[in-house]
Amino acid sequence: MSADLDLTAAQWARSSYSDGSGGQCVEFSRTFAQTHGVIPVRDSKDPDGPALTVSVAGWSSFVSALIRGEFRTA
Repeated sequence: MSADLDLTAAQWARSSYSDGSGGQCVEFSRTFAQTHGVIPVRDSKDPDGPALTVSVAGWSSFVSALIRGEFRTA
């Protein structure tokens, strides 16, 4: 990813697993998927803080693993 990627135009979506009471809230943006090949991810409680960028393939693999329940603890 380019260090100069400007995320101000990003359209953020909150994870459906995030609760509305200020708990673990993750937001992601598909805005840059086609133009830069990355998905920015951030903490919704700190929208001006840093964002991680993940490759589109990496994000797809991560979401697929979540859906399959691979990160659930007993």
